[in-house]
Amino acid sequence: MAHVRQFTPLDQLLVEAQRALDTVFGRPAAHRPSPAGSTPDVELDAAERRHAAGLMRINHVGEVCAQGLYFGQAAVAREAETRGHLLEAAQEETDHLAWCADRLDELGSRPSLFNPLWYAGSYALGALAGLRGDGWNLGFVVETERQVEAHLDEHLETLPEADLRSREILKVMKADEARHADYAEHAGARALPQPIPALMAAASKFMKAVAYRL
Repeated sequence: MAHVRQFTPLDQLLVEAQRALDTVFGRPAAHRPSPAGSTPDVELDAAERRHAAGLMRINHVGEVCAQGLYFGQAAVAREAETRGHLLEAAQEETDHLAWCADRLDELGSRPSLFNPLWYAGSYALGALAGLRGDGWNLGFVVETERQVEAHLDEHLETLPEADLRSREILKVMKADEARHADYAEHAGARALPQPIPALMAAASKFMKAVAYRL
């Protein structure tokens, strides 16, 4: 019978620190190929390129936040099944993170300067949600993913028409986010009472305003 190593608190701290460093300062590798694939990279004018880069920087920040939220939730999840779902979702968000980073490179831009702050805040929120129990944990997943779906719809509407590569990436991201929310709902998510969803939306609005430029 194989021996399963039990993590000490120090082990767990080092794991979480490595995840944070990889997300914020590293370049995580996607497990799936970019949805942009062979979609042509049509030349954009300067204004279109700046706008597309601003939107993709917002989406990159969203994936940094998703990593922090999911890892924070998984760190305190009570049930192994819930923890497994959160870590699986985090892996798909890693794909999104890598795709957005690659697209920012193609647009001649960079990620947000405040990514360490976005990650830390999201991790703390995730851990607090998880400490309330797995139903609340999953409820935060649902609310987060539904709000992300909504802003991806906005971005698909406002992206420059010629930016086909960004558009293909966002379409797949939106489908993944919807699946994460549906799974969490079926797994027993609790509906979050007001003012929590409203506060989450306000924080997201602030983050998007800052990340678009910085």
